[in-house]
Amino acid sequence: MSLASARDADQTIQDDPTDPAGLAWTTTLVELDTTSRESNLPLIELVSTELRAHGIEPVLVHDETGAKANLLATFPAADGSVTGGIVLSGHTDVVPVDGQEWSSEPFAPQVRDGRLYGRGTCDMKAFIGSVLTALPQLAATELREPVHLALSYDEEVGCVGAVSLVDEIVRRDLRPRACIVGEPTSMRVIRGHKALTLVRVAFHGVAAHSSRTPHGVNAIEYASRLVAFVRAAADRFRLEGPFDEHYDVPFTTATVNQIEGGIAVNTVPAECTVTFEFRAVGAVDVDATVEQFRAEARRIEAAMREENPAARVEVTIGAQAPGLETADDEDVIAFVEGLGAVASDEKVAYGTEAGLFQRAGIPTVVCGPGDIAQAHAPDEFVELDQIRRCDELLGALLARLGA
Repeated sequence: MSLASARDADQTIQDDPTDPAGLAWTTTLVELDTTSRESNLPLIELVSTELRAHGIEPVLVHDETGAKANLLATFPAADGSVTGGIVLSGHTDVVPVDGQEWSSEPFAPQVRDGRLYGRGTCDMKAFIGSVLTALPQLAATELREPVHLALSYDEEVGCVGAVSLVDEIVRRDLRPRACIVGEPTSMRVIRGHKALTLVRVAFHGVAAHSSRTPHGVNAIEYASRLVAFVRAAADRFRLEGPFDEHYDVPFTTATVNQIEGGIAVNTVPAECTVTFEFRAVGAVDVDATVEQFRAEARRIEAAMREENPAARVEVTIGAQAPGLETADDEDVIAFVEGLGAVASDEKVAYGTEAGLFQRAGIPTVVCGPGDIAQAHAPDEFVELDQIRRCDELLGALLARLGA
C-alpha cells in the first residue's frame, strides 16, 4: 500500500487540510495489530513495498520462528556511499490492550479534539508514520550522506529484536555518525535513560499436605525472602544512591511485579515464581547488581536444601536493555536540536533501544512525537501538533543533508 492508497483507505484523515502530513501513514500503521505476541510481518511487508516503490530494497532480519522481522533500509548518498549518515530508528510492536477500557476501538484510530487515538499512536507509530511520509522526498533528495531506516520487533518485551538489528548495522560496517530513536519525548532531545534488567526466579520446593508441613518445602515462603531482599535493595538505592538529578526519579529502582505460586489452600506449595525488575542509573554496575541478586538466590536455595536436598532455585534474566548516557558535548545533541527539536537536560526512566545503538559506537539521542504519559494507557493518543512537529523535523533533516 502506497501513501496515496493509505489515504484513500480512510477518507476521514484528509478531510481537514490542516492535518499533518504524517497523519495518513500513522493511521494506516495503527490499524495493524502489532501487539508483541502477534507477528509484525504485515507492517514490515507494507513498509517494504513502499521502500521498493522508491527504489530501495530493504534488508529483513527475522527471528528464529520467522514470524517477526527487523527492517533495515539505506538511502545512499548522492555519490553512492552507504557508510556514515543518520539512523532513524523505531519499534513496530505495541503493548496489549487486554483488560483496558477504551472509548473507541484501539486498532480503529480516530481523530478527536486535535488528537489521534489508538494503540501505538504515541508509542511509537507516529514517528514511523512521519518517516514513511518523508520517503518520497528522501528518495528524491541528493544526499550528502546516507539515511538509514531501522525498524525492530519486540521492543516492548525487552528490546529483543533490536539486538540483531544493531548487529546487522555493525556487520555491514555502516558506521552511522548519529541515531535518532523516535520514542515519545514531546519532541525534546533526550540524552539519557536508565538500564532495564528483568529477572525471573523460580523456587522449586517439595509439595505436602498442609497438615504435614515438616515433610514439605514451602516455595512461597522462601520466595518471600527474595521479595523482601528486593525491597531492601530498592530502599538502599532510594536512601543511599547513587543519584542522578536529571531523572524525575533520581535513583535506581527495584520492584517485584509478578508472583505466582501454590495450587490449593491445603497444599504446601512446591512452586513459586517471582519476577522483578531494576532500572539503573548510569553510575550503577548492572552486572554486579545482578550478581547480588543471584547470590541471595543461592543463599535461599541452600536454606531450602537443608530441609530437602531436592529443592532448588533457578535464576533467569528475562530481558536486558542497556542504559543511554550520551555526553553533553556529543555532536548528535546539537545536530538534532538544530533541526528544531527542543533542548533538554532531562533523562527518562523508561527504556528504549537507544542504549544498544550507543553500545555499538553510534552516538544516539531519543526524540519523537507524543508524551510518554499516554503510552501503554487506555485511550492512548498523540497530539496532531506533535505529528506536525515531527514532520517538520524530518523536513529539516532532509534540507540539512541535501547536497
